[in-house]
Amino acid sequence: MRAAWSRNQRVDRGSHSDDIVGALGHVSGGSFVILCLFHEVSIAMPAQSRPPHYLRPVVSLGVDLRLQDREFTDWIARLAGRPDLAFAHLELIDRSEEPHRRRRLISAYGADGFENRDWFVEPYDGERMWQLYENIIAARPPFAGLPMDKTTIMGIVNVTPDSFSDGGSFDSTQAAIDHALTLAEEGADILDIGGESTRPGSDAVQLEEELKRVIPVIEGLRGKTDRKISVDTRKAEVMRQAAAAGADILNDVSALTHDPKALETAAETGLPVMLMHAQGDPKTMNDNPQYEDVVLDVFDFLEDRIAACEAAGIARDKIVVDPGIGFGKHLHHNVAVLAAMSLYHGLGVPVLLGASRKKLIGQICNVDDPKERVPGSLAAALSSVAQGVQIVRVHDVAATKQAVSVWHAAVMGREPGAGGKAHG
Repeated sequence: MRAAWSRNQRVDRGSHSDDIVGALGHVSGGSFVILCLFHEVSIAMPAQSRPPHYLRPVVSLGVDLRLQDREFTDWIARLAGRPDLAFAHLELIDRSEEPHRRRRLISAYGADGFENRDWFVEPYDGERMWQLYENIIAARPPFAGLPMDKTTIMGIVNVTPDSFSDGGSFDSTQAAIDHALTLAEEGADILDIGGESTRPGSDAVQLEEELKRVIPVIEGLRGKTDRKISVDTRKAEVMRQAAAAGADILNDVSALTHDPKALETAAETGLPVMLMHAQGDPKTMNDNPQYEDVVLDVFDFLEDRIAACEAAGIARDKIVVDPGIGFGKHLHHNVAVLAAMSLYHGLGVPVLLGASRKKLIGQICNVDDPKERVPGSLAAALSSVAQGVQIVRVHDVAATKQAVSVWHAAVMGREPGAGGKAHG
């Protein structure tokens, strides 16, 4: 039996959270540690041999950790290396147990906390348990040049006639460019250009039509804004031409599985990728989705797709994951995933939420018109931001930026731009 890795024994691996807090208090000072951690945490494996245990940080503390006396607050751990979010407990999930028995809370620190337990005894896989924990606390390096220690806003630009919320509103090249520039002015960090609606029940768009919709928009935007441009597509050829036109990010709702050439093409472009979970094709995905445990099934899928990307030559620091709200999920699936967004930090990459104006909001609030679902969209975004989600993909950029800014100021207890100064 291997002894538990004590706090002192594990310092040489750079994985103890206190050492990470010190080394990564400023991202620029911790780049070497970050690289080491991300090199070590590739944990995907075949489903039949995957250990059944998962860790979800219960993010209960929103404080400015830079102002805390670490000597007396040693019982909290930073979430993804952030200065504003921490957790004192973890939800230990055992898939092999019956649903009503598979979740229990454990402390992060203390005599009976995670770091003082021996995880190298049955039924646990010690290496996986520690790797999950390290994934949860490790600071994220920049993604596409954007810092991942604060909320990044991704503005939606649908160049389509049939998207569920704004189909037909911006389906000409100039209208789409103008809308994207407006979103940039409102505070979008990423402009997500899509030419194929993937709403439930939608039909596939032919390649030439999708190219005709998105490439001129990307070309037109590239010289007009310094915001990052992503292309929302499932097709390898659209990815290739979008990259040549100036796109910075590839965003695929099928996690590079729809087109047999997508994974290879994405690797060849060298661009960062966003991998989303979806069960089935958009045309039929919401007819009868089935899961053993939707929260864990989504985790397993994304874990496997990260491993596939790494095997194809896409570095881990070029990957973002999206649990895929509304894609092959009914209302009870969607709210379960929303409640567990912090679980996906265990994958060791930034997490994205895309719930803006979606059907679940209408189902919960009895609102049929997607454009009237802005308050619900803000609630979903803030719920996930409070769980450490790094990127929110939204239609309503100005409203989202305002909500996130006020939330963050309230959590930190200081005005934006005040640095680490204490209030007084």
